Amino acid sequence: MHNLPNCPACNSEYTYEDGALYICPECGHEWTAEQEAEEKEKQITRDSNGNIIADGDTITIIKDLKVKGSSSPLKMGTKVKNIRIVDDVDGGHDLEGKVDGFGVLYIKSKFVKKL
Repeated sequence: MHNLPNCPACNSEYTYEDGALYICPECGHEWTAEQEAEEKEKQITRDSNGNIIADGDTITIIKDLKVKGSSSPLKMGTKVKNIRIVDDVDGGHDLEGKVDGFGVLYIKSKFVKKL
């Protein structure tokens, strides 16, 4: 038997194929294999150079960034330790990490590179 994906809407394991569509009998959601591949690609977080970033990585900032609520910016080359990938927070900030002297910050992945 084929290993079919769970429903992305309700996470049901009882999906079935109907031609090019996957269908969930519990919630009625329909999707294609292409949509599933696009969704998986969206979940991958990449740095400014296209490298895949994972939880626990250490990254560096590639340009000076203003920090909301602080008078001094984060300088280029600042290390951010033990990052965590988070859902879209406050306008596209998809990484959370600890910076010495600042504490925990949210950063956009397009402004960092992986070490």
